[in-house]
Amino acid sequence: MARKCNPYPFPRHENDHTFTGTKECQKHPFETPIHIAQNESPWSRLNDTATLASVRRNVCYYDQEAPRDSLDFHLKSTYDHHQEFLCNKNETLFQRETSSDDHGRILKNRQKAEAPQCGLEKREIRLWVNPQKASIYSIQGTIESHHNASTNRGYSRKHDGGFYST
Repeated sequence: MARKCNPYPFPRHENDHTFTGTKECQKHPFETPIHIAQNESPWSRLNDTATLASVRRNVCYYDQEAPRDSLDFHLKSTYDHHQEFLCNKNETLFQRETSSDDHGRILKNRQKAEAPQCGLEKREIRLWVNPQKASIYSIQGTIESHHNASTNRGYSRKHDGGFYST
């Protein structure tokens, strides 16, 4: 026989399913309905303006220059078998759009920014050459370390497992 007595005393704790308390709304309601506000700026401007990616995802989009299959993709690559013999596979598949800017296609919605002219072409670049050649065998100014040329390729250790110090 099942017990009809509730083992938990009053007040009962509330959870997500039995919540009856009132809570103040932290966000104020909109002044205009959502379906009207979506037709106003900036939401309508952002929604109505198509990006290149959204146009290309469209069913009706067709690119005449896009390769239709693997053969077209290989034929449109910049790889020249006579000039660049035995290149890696990823190097043989480089397309013109990847390697240069003279392909005539628009890849992103960005305008090319011209480099600022700071007058570097007017100035003469000076090159300094040290008149005295330093010896490659000189140890002056080297960083001291426990690895040196007298040890076994710089990795010899003491009998107790430590490193030799200089």
